[in-house]
Amino acid sequence: MPEIYVSTDVEADGPIPGPHSMLSVGSAAFTLDKQLLSTFEVNLETLEGAVPHPQTMKWWEGFPEAWEHCRMDPQPVVASMQRYCDWLDALPGSPVFVGYPAGFDFTFVRYYLERFAGRCPFGFAALDVKSFAMALLGTEFRKTAKRSMPRAWFDQKRHSHRALEDAIEQGELFCNMLAARAELLRGVED
Repeated sequence: MPEIYVSTDVEADGPIPGPHSMLSVGSAAFTLDKQLLSTFEVNLETLEGAVPHPQTMKWWEGFPEAWEHCRMDPQPVVASMQRYCDWLDALPGSPVFVGYPAGFDFTFVRYYLERFAGRCPFGFAALDVKSFAMALLGTEFRKTAKRSMPRAWFDQKRHSHRALEDAIEQGELFCNMLAARAELLRGVED
């Protein structure tokens, strides 16, 4: 089965799942050649007993439209995570989690899938876009940032802090990086 790159972005009210809630998740499924196959997005009810983190809520004050968007029509968590698993299972290949930063987004997604759906179709691993950029550019991790990446890797989308929009943006970035890597490898073979 081919790999399907599932670019995923979450919005949350704190730094870790459990004490804090995932407010929304958006995923965009891409093929190796940048074909967008399908998308998934849901805003979620907050977890019982979880409380927003003060620093995160201060950050949200700078993005009122994005906050309003992720709080529209929140859905029950259990049913939403089962629908997410069903969507992942229906993809025409093996889903690979792609995140930027994967360490944040995957932590929430895996926790929610395991806790509320009883399984995680992604398994235990996540592909981090920043780490891939570091390898392609030959830079140190802390010095690898979007502002230091080639402009050709970016399409014209703006980072909005809306889960699905950001998932599509970073999925396109990742696919452009895959194309750049293929070009580099062709140059080595010549």
